[in-house]
Amino acid sequence: MLQSLESEARPLSLLGMELPELQKALGPGQPPYRARQLFDALYRQVVKDFSEISTFPKTLKNQLLASFVTGLPIVDRRFDSIDGTRRYLLRLADSRTIESVVMPEETRDTICISSQVGCPVDCRFCLTALMGLERSLTAGEIVGQVLLLAREHGLNATSSRLNVVMMGMGEPLLNLDNVLKATRLLTAKDGFCMSPRRITVSTSGILPKIVEMGQAEVRPNLAISLNASTEEQRRELMPITRKYHLRELMEVCRNYPLRPWEKLTFEYVLLKDVNDSEADARRVVRLLAHIDAKVNLIALNPGPGIPFDTPSDERVHRFQEIVRRAVPCFIRKPRGRDIYAACGQLKRVNQELVQM
Repeated sequence: MLQSLESEARPLSLLGMELPELQKALGPGQPPYRARQLFDALYRQVVKDFSEISTFPKTLKNQLLASFVTGLPIVDRRFDSIDGTRRYLLRLADSRTIESVVMPEETRDTICISSQVGCPVDCRFCLTALMGLERSLTAGEIVGQVLLLAREHGLNATSSRLNVVMMGMGEPLLNLDNVLKATRLLTAKDGFCMSPRRITVSTSGILPKIVEMGQAEVRPNLAISLNASTEEQRRELMPITRKYHLRELMEVCRNYPLRPWEKLTFEYVLLKDVNDSEADARRVVRLLAHIDAKVNLIALNPGPGIPFDTPSDERVHRFQEIVRRAVPCFIRKPRGRDIYAACGQLKRVNQELVQM
């Protein structure tokens, strides 16, 4: 007999459960192979409804329908950019909404997902920061974004060069347990089967959680949102620096246990006449000394309420020229600016755009 959750609010979502949890949810009357079939249906086949599980008898499907839901989010709105980027407003079971972005390219596809509803880290150049934090996402809600959008776009981890970046709403390391569980589910060989090399989380620098993530057996790649070349500058742009100082952050990064294929990524949002000088570039080089790293430069993606300007292309390229003499340095091409889908722009902006 199935074990249902006693809840006045909603049926229990199965997405986010690992194999032993699915076995427990099915109950002692079901053989272990049923849990494996359910895991396959949720994470490899990405079923939206239990009726799609062809290996289950009708009685079992009906029992599942009576007590559970798959847990995929619902597409509330979709915005299409002229460059092919799509921004999705996704509705969760409690009616809260988050944003995810699909960025198709010739050689790869990238899904940018959220880890929280809103964000508690008050970075001065980020639209999401203006929302504050509503709550953290469950592992199922994190995984669900990837599965739903992969299904929508016909993507899979084995035949597509698919990347997943947790760089949407939220500070992933303030929801680390669920982020790591989501990573295990996405990389499970009998499920969605992503390579951990293709999953990256971005953090503002939560030092104890960086250390904790480095010790996890299955973990994503790590990107550090740097955005400043001095302690004082970073405190102004990223107030979390008052708690986790720049010098300590760089020390933790130097000691981070990189895997053979891995480099630490440092993201640097360039703000006109604030942190984009040649002196800033030289200081960044010194900060990254003795770290196996690469740098992604991001010219500010503007938005309402953000008190900074975007630097000129010449300024951006000069910064890159200085940094890449010592460290691999790339300029990240903005995607989806016209639909507020670019880095730092996710704030559930409901401008009238192409809608599904």
